[in-house]
Amino acid sequence: MLRRPAPERPGPGQQSVWDFPRPPAVVHSSEHVRVEFAGQLVADSTDALVVCETSHPPVYYLPPRDVDADVLEQVALRTWCEFKGQAVYYDLVVGSQRAAAACWSYPRPAAGYESLAGRLTFYPQRVGRITVDGETVRSVEGDFYGGWITSRVTGPFKGGPGTQGW
Repeated sequence: MLRRPAPERPGPGQQSVWDFPRPPAVVHSSEHVRVEFAGQLVADSTDALVVCETSHPPVYYLPPRDVDADVLEQVALRTWCEFKGQAVYYDLVVGSQRAAAACWSYPRPAAGYESLAGRLTFYPQRVGRITVDGETVRSVEGDFYGGWITSRVTGPFKGGPGTQGW
């Protein structure tokens, strides 16, 4: 039997991901988000939508106007989220450097998540650097979840070995 882990106690200015809802909530953020890959700024936004889901670090979705479309190459990979629907993926390509399936989007999200349509997000573990209000984002363990860990959230976080059934 899998047991829910004990949530870490949040400090001042922090929130536990175990207080996030399920199904996930989508909230607006005016935090300054920057994404860099291969030494190039590929996204810069203060108009993110953040998906907050129980046990998952937040994921920031950026409007297409704030992402350099010239570095995105759509690939055949598709995945399915029980809440948001079908995701499409993009490689990031800058010069001779490529990050496979480093970016994803929900072109036609499921009911309740329409605000995410066409917005783009990135796996922190597949790009060079992501910052939120100047703080470098850490990635969640494993390679399935694309959560963005900052000092503003506490875990434990779903994604590492043994967390699939949480």
